[in-house]
Amino acid sequence: MLSSVLDPQIVAQAEALLRQTQKPVIFTHIAPDGDAMGSSLAMYHWLCKGEWRMANSESSKSVTVVVPNAYPDFLAWMPGAESIVVFEGNEEQASRIIAEADLHICLDFNDPKRIGPVGEKLLLNPCPKILVDHHLNPVSFATVAISHPEASSTCELVYRLMADIQKSQTDELCLTNAIATCLYTGLMTDTGNFSYNSNNPDLYEMIAGLLRAGVNKDEIYNAVFNQWSPDRLRLTGYCLYRKMRLFPEHHLAVIALSHAELKEFHFKSGDTEGIVNLPLQIRDVYYSILLREEPAKPGTTHPRIKFSFRSQGDRPVNVYASEVFRGGGHMNASGGELYGSLQSAMNRLLATYPKYLKKE
Repeated sequence: MLSSVLDPQIVAQAEALLRQTQKPVIFTHIAPDGDAMGSSLAMYHWLCKGEWRMANSESSKSVTVVVPNAYPDFLAWMPGAESIVVFEGNEEQASRIIAEADLHICLDFNDPKRIGPVGEKLLLNPCPKILVDHHLNPVSFATVAISHPEASSTCELVYRLMADIQKSQTDELCLTNAIATCLYTGLMTDTGNFSYNSNNPDLYEMIAGLLRAGVNKDEIYNAVFNQWSPDRLRLTGYCLYRKMRLFPEHHLAVIALSHAELKEFHFKSGDTEGIVNLPLQIRDVYYSILLREEPAKPGTTHPRIKFSFRSQGDRPVNVYASEVFRGGGHMNASGGELYGSLQSAMNRLLATYPKYLKKE
């Protein structure tokens, strides 16, 4: 049985909003990953497909998932992905949907700035907002906030919310295969296939429940991790052979990729996923950082540098990501960003990492 984590009062407030809504919109962050997609699509299926078996929920809901930009190809197979509205390139349609919503459900981000221009549209609509997230230091913008940085993933928190709400109706959590598949994808990807942030026994209680709902975990693993393009594999080899720098005193590996280098390998969203984990396979490397340059957008001057941080054991990277790179995340897996040149971002990293990364 799952331990009680969510505040019953907050669950009741979220439940009331979810009962009443007829036109909810679900949001997640820029460059959606497995947890973002999994939590959003699980919530989508739970609300609009009749699987949310509660009194007063029989009437159909018009539910939409809006993501700021394209999601990776290796997540396009997920149930319901074809119904997602991508804001970038569909601004007029997405803006109308956001403005007409009677509830905003914000998943896997802690600040409207994390969803780019979508965040501005979200704040223009005064409708109630539910936040479900596991990142540090959430900004106060939601009517109801379920924020637990100790959780493995947002999918874990969505699972708990569903379970706590349905508990008032039945002792058993009713999950369809579609919901369970989406939740498992998020749990799997945000823990590196259960290699970090995954020591809580509750996590495996959840997995057992998802398997009972018909999840094929081997197929999901194959769909996410074994569908690479030749260019993605070549890019990975290039990163390890040409771009990886080691800083032995702090057990650190750093890989920095310019936009020109990414273009050479026909980069698509998601192609650098997992590369940051690979240097941790080196003996005595406990920290790994990947920098990736994105070109300046129209109307802006500087490119954006995206950071991915990984670590092993009791060596946190989320504080470093939060305090220096405007980001955050898990203790062992975090992200951040800076605006400016790739070299200036690298200089910032080289000037600050000795303060935050352990030497032993």
